Amino acid sequence: MNDNSLTRIQPDWYSPTRLHDTPLDNDFPGDRFIPNRSLMDLDQAHTLLTNRTNNKLRKPNFNDEYRRKMEENLKLDVEGRPFRMLVFRGSPKSSRQSTRLIDEMRRSDKEIPLQINENRRYRKYPLKATRALDAPLLSDDYYSNVMDWGKSNILAVVLGSILYIWNAQVQKAGVLMEVKRENDCPTSVAWSADGKIVAVGCDSSKLQLWDAETSRLVRDLQGHQSRVGCVSWNGHILTSGSKDRAIINHDVRARSNLVSVTRAHRGEVCGVKWSSTGNALASGGNDNLVYIWDSFKTSSRHYMHRFNEHHAAVKALAWCPYSSDVLASGGGIDDGCLKIWNTQKGTCISTNETGAQASFNITFAIFLSNAISICGLQWNRHHKEILSGHGFGTGESHCQLCLWSYPSMARIGEPLRHASSSRILHLSQSPDGLTVVSAGADETLRFWEIFGPPQESSENITHLDDLLSLKASAVR
Repeated sequence: MNDNSLTRIQPDWYSPTRLHDTPLDNDFPGDRFIPNRSLMDLDQAHTLLTNRTNNKLRKPNFNDEYRRKMEENLKLDVEGRPFRMLVFRGSPKSSRQSTRLIDEMRRSDKEIPLQINENRRYRKYPLKATRALDAPLLSDDYYSNVMDWGKSNILAVVLGSILYIWNAQVQKAGVLMEVKRENDCPTSVAWSADGKIVAVGCDSSKLQLWDAETSRLVRDLQGHQSRVGCVSWNGHILTSGSKDRAIINHDVRARSNLVSVTRAHRGEVCGVKWSSTGNALASGGNDNLVYIWDSFKTSSRHYMHRFNEHHAAVKALAWCPYSSDVLASGGGIDDGCLKIWNTQKGTCISTNETGAQASFNITFAIFLSNAISICGLQWNRHHKEILSGHGFGTGESHCQLCLWSYPSMARIGEPLRHASSSRILHLSQSPDGLTVVSAGADETLRFWEIFGPPQESSENITHLDDLLSLKASAVR
């Protein structure tokens, strides 16, 4: 074989023979391991990667028959049985575990910028409420939900037969609606996602939509036969739960508002709450049950999960803001347990007896002697914490607010007492997630700066702390 034939066999510029026979004086062209930027057209490469109109490069002209043959060869063995050519089996045990741990720490910091350890150093735990407002004629009813704080920073609260709205920014109150009949008082309120419409459920089974800016009735929604004690929004879908044991989904855009009617609970529906993603609905009832519903199958009685570990009515429901498949639920006076659920797997992550003298986790044990009803739950969006509001009971948390660390469920600080002997009825959170308002049977609203971010201080933060922090360092 002569030199010409050898050249025809190996015409590649990067071949060893070519490099040996015709060495370059200036630039080494490189190989697949040692690239040479002088041989690269970076502008053309960037254009090919970012230009979405270049369909010729992005969509090769392969016909359906060719694609079918390729899929058969890649997904089926010689006998026609399915198999995977490349199966990921995980990294070996000798992998860089420490590096992965640092990556997990950074990932958690992105999701929750402020952690518990930082809280203990920089945050001041409140000892009392920062503001208190009189709320005369506030209904002392466990089964109602008559307070909600909207996105527009306006608090809606029902006092007797009147629905008031209080603008937290200008600190002024006004009347949104007033019911003339005594047996038709509002029993539930909920702001829409845009903070413009208030859904109001009434004792007479009426469900109405009110425009907060114009104070005008927008629409009446029919379907229930008894009082509407809980409502929750999911976009244009409004879900209501009633004493008639029905859960109704209303499409507020359609002329015929009824989307679905479900009767799975054997008692009054005390609470309904949509997840932040809108994919799942949680409902709690006076039958001590918690149901999880798929948003696409709410028209049937085929629920995703049915939790029966509570021993009293379940009103308090709260979805975790940084883990969309985690739900917290609180039981009534004969239960007093704060339970955390994994709604994807249908399992109970933890059960915390809130009435015990010390904070600890239990799985199945229920201590009825110290049971305290849980009337409200609020997740902290800035830290991994959850706040519980308690009603009557015999334990330490009687008529108080308790802050719990998640996922350890250890109590943070001492319980905050709303009033000496009046139970907490409702909890709601400000749009910025910094303030929680509690409504008590003493006819007062109290505001707590309990979710605030840490106040950084130069006395507590040093350059040595930054240097020793693995999270702050980008060096492996």
